[in-house]
Amino acid sequence: MILVAALGAFTGDHISYAIGRRSGSRIFARLKPGSRTRKAYERVGKVLEERGGLVLVVARYIPGGRTAATLTTGATGFPRRSFTRYDAIAASTWAVYSTCLGHLGGAAFESEPLFGVALGLGLAFSITVLHEAVRYVRGRRAPQGA
Repeated sequence: MILVAALGAFTGDHISYAIGRRSGSRIFARLKPGSRTRKAYERVGKVLEERGGLVLVVARYIPGGRTAATLTTGATGFPRRSFTRYDAIAASTWAVYSTCLGHLGGAAFESEPLFGVALGLGLAFSITVLHEAVRYVRGRRAPQGA
């Protein structure tokens, strides 16, 4: 199970990287010099140069982060060899983590599977509410007109 999960993650990441690699120069060419988007794109490229491996491994565990990171690494020209090395680490560790979590969850809720589903949904809902509450509070504290 771990091997299949790791291979699937690794393959999917490389497809995403290839899409980013193929379209990155066209996207960059359309960005206006000095625009916020172009500056952000350049910042991301710089961060990937400095900490690309760490970004790839950490992004694997963030919902939506994996897709954004793999597309961006391709689009910014991050070296494929480095991408492959770090993605192998990310996909392997994620596969072990996910498989073990599934095994433990299955064992813990073997006799009451609906309780496990309810707990998972409750945790997801609670995290979402907490995240939105933090965003709301930060938005209220931001200076007006910024």
